[in-house]
Amino acid sequence: MKKIECVIMDWAGTAVDYGCFAPVAAFVESFKAVGAPVTASETRAHMGLTKIEEVRALFGISHVGADFHAKYGREWGEEDVQECYKKFQEELFSTLEDYSRPIPGVVDVISGLRSQGVKVGSTTGYTREMMDVVIPAAAKFDYVIDNCETSDNLPGGRPKPYMIYQNMCRLDIASPKSVVKVGDTISDIKEGVNAGVWSVGVILGSNELALTEAEVAAMPAGELKARMQAVRYKMYATGADYVIDSIEELPMVIEVLNK
Repeated sequence: MKKIECVIMDWAGTAVDYGCFAPVAAFVESFKAVGAPVTASETRAHMGLTKIEEVRALFGISHVGADFHAKYGREWGEEDVQECYKKFQEELFSTLEDYSRPIPGVVDVISGLRSQGVKVGSTTGYTREMMDVVIPAAAKFDYVIDNCETSDNLPGGRPKPYMIYQNMCRLDIASPKSVVKVGDTISDIKEGVNAGVWSVGVILGSNELALTEAEVAAMPAGELKARMQAVRYKMYATGADYVIDSIEELPMVIEVLNK
């Protein structure tokens, strides 16, 4: 009997949107509109959280609070979080479908696993409304899974484990050790660790590497290797059981676990 019965995939930066650029751009633009700019690297540091939680985390950065106070003469509050989140959603929804193309290798790997009887679920930092755009857009490119869970109506999103547990319920998977969680952010790794499942980080296409396909192709081999190694160390330090260069290595990890 196979040990691994289910793979749970993240979406942006793992399955679609190479480099995880859609949410980064939307966060940068929404905070610029508020008058308290954030950098792309600052948004990436919190990626994987639910988007409203990331807005709160970005407001908590000292220079963001200082810029807000300088502009408005007061401290930011929850109303400001909600207003910025509204701007974020407007920015994101305007481009979301354009960032739903699967990362190279994902479609073949996931179709192959499903054909072998492995169930494929997913978790995300996006809301259900956002996934109602992403799921059909990705399906146009033949990326199809068995289940998708968001943090809507759950006690919390990543790094809490509830979306993974909900996948296990929906897909009828009894043991966490029969589950592999695959993701590209530190929050993904922590989510898998907290759920007690096998936690696998993927480097190429990830939020942590933060490069486009063209940048990866053009980068000198030594520099790319060093950047990938830095991501690998970070993921292992967070508790990942395995860190793979690309999604194409996932079947080998599953084969090892099955043995």
